[in-house]
Amino acid sequence: MVTELLFQKDSYLRRFEAVVVGLTSDGVILDKTAFHPTSGGVANDTGWLYSGERRYEVRDVIIDKSSGEVIHVLDSLEGLKPGSSVIGELNWERRYRLMRLHTAAHILSAVMYSKYSSLVTGGSVEPDKAKEDYDIQGDEKEVFSKAAEEVNEIIKRGIEVKIYWLNREEAMKIPGIVKLAARMPPNIETLRIVEIPGVDIQADGGPHVKNTIEIGKFVLLKTENRGKKRKRIYYTVEP
Repeated sequence: MVTELLFQKDSYLRRFEAVVVGLTSDGVILDKTAFHPTSGGVANDTGWLYSGERRYEVRDVIIDKSSGEVIHVLDSLEGLKPGSSVIGELNWERRYRLMRLHTAAHILSAVMYSKYSSLVTGGSVEPDKAKEDYDIQGDEKEVFSKAAEEVNEIIKRGIEVKIYWLNREEAMKIPGIVKLAARMPPNIETLRIVEIPGVDIQADGGPHVKNTIEIGKFVLLKTENRGKKRKRIYYTVEP
């Protein structure tokens, strides 16, 4: 059984009920979860699980590469067993920061793709800041500075972010549906699509804000030349 990913249907779900279906050496597998595991370069959620009078800290959330199951790494497993009912609660401040930065990353990649035909070659989204590498040539400071200005203009439009599912064959016909240079969507029949109308459309499984205005201000922190066709941008978001 694969854990039902509640966050893919509702990124704003903060609390949920679930049942323990398995244990590992340091974590539990639930029948469903609102905790986002580290994936796609986006950092994991943290928070708590409650069972009876006990509270467990969710320190990490990972995907088991062999089974595909989501493992919630806890500070203790005492008292938990298959069949245990739990209530999950997200560290919402951390999650919401990740959502804002993740949606900002989509807008940035769309600008870089449309203006410079550039793809993402690597990167990560953490709660405090994000970084991305792009396969561009030329002065990265000038390119990223102009891109940051355009990202902020798009954010200010207050565009609704749409999430839906498409047949893989149909989805892969959409230009720019994949903006990662070395990564294709998982080989599954139906893909989750995140669309910012008129700006971006990507296959993506992570949490996002409902409207671009929630992102706040996109702030370019610094840029780096990491080598041929590998220019890096560091950025964050502010209220």
